[in-house]
Amino acid sequence: MLTEYIQKAMACAVVEKTEEGEYVASIPGIQGPWAYGKTRKEAKEELRSVFEEWLVLALREDDDLPLLEGVSLNFGGKRWQKQPAAAR
Repeated sequence: MLTEYIQKAMACAVVEKTEEGEYVASIPGIQGPWAYGKTRKEAKEELRSVFEEWLVLALREDDDLPLLEGVSLNFGGKRWQKQPAAAR
């Protein structure tokens, strides 16, 4: 499911050329991850890396994540249940 979520996000990615001639990539509806590159391909590849890191942090922090083309990583309540040290 995580791979599918990343694929859906990248399918929505937008790459635009800046006035300086570089490219900037972002994912509409998701604030935070964006990336630059000398080419469209480079910007999109960098965006994937940045998005994956952003996603790991969002999951760790138990942030609500946007629904992407029918794929959700929100399961209601806490995603991860922390166990007391004695229970491990």
